[in-house]
Amino acid sequence: MMARFGRVREVLRLLLTVGPVLVLAGVRLPVPVLWMVPVGSGSGRQNLTAGVAPAVRLALQDLQRQAAPLGNHEVQLQLLDSQCDTAEALKALFDTLWAGPRYLLLLGGACPPVTALLARSLPALNLLQVSFEAPPPNLSNRKWYGHLFSTAPSARQVNLAAVRLLQRYRWRRIGLLTQDRAELTEMRKDLSRQLLKTDIELAASESFSEDACSSLKRLKDEDVRIIVAQLEDGSVTEVFCCAYRLDLFGPRYQWIVAAGGPSGWRLGWRPSACSANSLLTAADGSFRLQVRQLSAANTPGVSGRTAQNYLETYLAQEGSGVSPLHAFAYDAVWVGARALVQVTEAAKLSGRPGSPRNVSEEEELKMLLEAVRNTQFEGVTGPVSFRNGERMTVIELVQFQGEASCSGPGSGLVQKLSSGSVSPGDSGVLVGEFSTTSQQVRIRDQLLRFKGPGPAKDRTQVHLRRRHVSLVLYAVVSSAAAGTIFITLVLLCVVIFSHRRWLLRSGGSSMDELLLLGLLLSSSSVLCSGLDRTSLPDRTLEVLCSVRLWTLSLGHTAGFTALFTNTWKVYSLCRVEPEHQTHLQQTGRLQLWILLLDLFVLTSWQILDPLRWLVLQHGSEEYLAEQDVVIRPCSEGCSSTKLDLWLTAVYAYKAPLLGLGCFLAWNIRAAVSGKLLALSMFSLAAFSAAAASAALLLSGRPAVSFCLCSILILSCNIFILTGLFGPQIYCMLWSSAGLQQTSELQDKAAGGEGVDRLTRFNQDLRSQSAQLDVQIETISMELSEMLQEETGGRLGNVLTSAHEALVCEEKPSGVDNINSPEHVRRRLSFQLPILHHAYLPVIGGVSSSSSSLFSTPHQPDHLLHT
Repeated sequence: MMARFGRVREVLRLLLTVGPVLVLAGVRLPVPVLWMVPVGSGSGRQNLTAGVAPAVRLALQDLQRQAAPLGNHEVQLQLLDSQCDTAEALKALFDTLWAGPRYLLLLGGACPPVTALLARSLPALNLLQVSFEAPPPNLSNRKWYGHLFSTAPSARQVNLAAVRLLQRYRWRRIGLLTQDRAELTEMRKDLSRQLLKTDIELAASESFSEDACSSLKRLKDEDVRIIVAQLEDGSVTEVFCCAYRLDLFGPRYQWIVAAGGPSGWRLGWRPSACSANSLLTAADGSFRLQVRQLSAANTPGVSGRTAQNYLETYLAQEGSGVSPLHAFAYDAVWVGARALVQVTEAAKLSGRPGSPRNVSEEEELKMLLEAVRNTQFEGVTGPVSFRNGERMTVIELVQFQGEASCSGPGSGLVQKLSSGSVSPGDSGVLVGEFSTTSQQVRIRDQLLRFKGPGPAKDRTQVHLRRRHVSLVLYAVVSSAAAGTIFITLVLLCVVIFSHRRWLLRSGGSSMDELLLLGLLLSSSSVLCSGLDRTSLPDRTLEVLCSVRLWTLSLGHTAGFTALFTNTWKVYSLCRVEPEHQTHLQQTGRLQLWILLLDLFVLTSWQILDPLRWLVLQHGSEEYLAEQDVVIRPCSEGCSSTKLDLWLTAVYAYKAPLLGLGCFLAWNIRAAVSGKLLALSMFSLAAFSAAAASAALLLSGRPAVSFCLCSILILSCNIFILTGLFGPQIYCMLWSSAGLQQTSELQDKAAGGEGVDRLTRFNQDLRSQSAQLDVQIETISMELSEMLQEETGGRLGNVLTSAHEALVCEEKPSGVDNINSPEHVRRRLSFQLPILHHAYLPVIGGVSSSSSSLFSTPHQPDHLLHT
């Protein structure tokens, strides 16, 4: 009963303050207007209502003093108590509309739930509402809420100001702390949507109802440096107290309080567990975004009052409380009155004489809507105009600067008194503003004061320390690679241009050209490594990435294929039964399949995931605590999206092949012609494994990786060139020197004794040769008969296996079996060709050093003719 009596007394008091203004004076035309505000004591808004009523009464008084046509009309307010309850508000509204008169305009609406419900119903009720409280972001849809206007800017504008401030200082990573209130929750959703349209990352978003410390602790765990807080004024003290306890202040952190209301700083006005100095320390340097309440201009507005004159008159009224919305309520009355008078005058001009009503209700509502949209005048809150239903004004950026700024700019009497926040903790300095018209933020840098040398950083700064291959190192390694390439080219030319002679010396092998080509390609890949952006553009570097991959992989495959083929042939001769040798020695298909597999993998890699030149950051880092900087090494190199997958595919088929090659090389290591071949295969496998491991383990050290991998590649190539081609080149040079000496001796003999003597000498040699042939044939027949008796007729294959015995010869195991049939057969296979041809070089015959000579008919190079 007492609560109801208090509510009725409040209504009566409000009517007594406004009632005298509503009395008609003279012949003024009455303009009925609905005024809906929460009046009841149970709503928690009694101070707001009591503070707004004097401003409304002052606006009505100023309207009466205006000249025609405003002075010829009298605004009559019909009070409706919404009680911040949608049911009570709708009941009061319908009762009033039923009782009449005809209403076109509804003022007020300080409760967001009531405002949201009424705003959706206004078109059906043929009403237009002008509010003096900031509408929440969920009412920004003009298709649904096109009949709602407010002289206070929307919370969306405050969020936009926060986004522009973040972009101004290039803060790209933030955290959001929101108090659990309906209007603040809508602000958080809208801010999240706006951040998605920019490049600002919302690292964490926390809300709290009672305990703010737990939410702040989670923000700290996420290493959030820039914190945007959407709070009511009563929670600011609690939040900064928690920030002080959690050490979320200082030069590494920046707070931005964006509540959207017009209230000023009220730090410390509520009791907390922290001292006043602790709160000032935690809040020092923080920003607050607040709506400008009073115009900064000193010129009179449309009412004839300046902002200072209005404020003094408002405060002088008896029994008035201070409300942060009083100035917006004053301008809201002016917006509604001017629009209604404009519609009334337009209806008079369009009417016919003697007709009481000439404009329909729908036409009047359209005219009123158009008049409010086109509203533009200078009010006590600044220029009043609307764009898409939202008020165009200025959002102030105030920085909390502790006790040092109590007398600074922005902390004057107008700002403090108008916000009702005069307290010992007030120290806000106006350092910038955001214009909702231009949507740009303007900062007064000379007034800013940060705790550190500059604005806080949104995260720990990472400074990249580039690692690269020095020019001197690249020149040395490239010179070595160029030398290896030159030697390989010389050998390749010798093999190509002396192909017949080389075959005689190498035993008929045809894989030397492929082996040299592989060594040439792998050595060339070194020249494509070690370069970076300091010497070549990115496009060229990406091309070199592909060239290096192809030359290295194909060179390795070609070299391995040649060695594997030769190793396989020797293995088939020494370890396989004779009847299966012909089939196993056909290795052409194997070579083709190895090359095709390598080409398939490289082509797929190049098409599906080509290599790109990227800056690669590495894990090791150095942290400088004083500067909040992490120094992280980086390097430039070739990479692709699924590099590990492609490398695994390459290693998956190359590693088993290398293992098989090593197995075959191990089995032919005791053969006379297989020693160097086995060592070459072992070296290729060892150097390949070492180079691959070095490239993977030393990827973060490009200079060391380049140097070590290049040394391994070139060392492998030089070892193969020296082991396989060195002895053959030496033999060719020695043979050429011997033949040249023999030719010189023959030339001297021909010049000294004449042609006749040489002819006789040649005939004698032929005669001796014929005699030796007869003797050798006799000895051969005798030996054959002896061996036939001892071995049981197994001599048939002795002479035909001379070359194979030479290839697969192993060291004797002892002297006890020196006269065994096996040793006798081997000695015979060696001695007979030697005895038969030992004298041929003397008479101009060919060399007997190669067993392949017997299967290749040819004309002697230095045969003397008579």
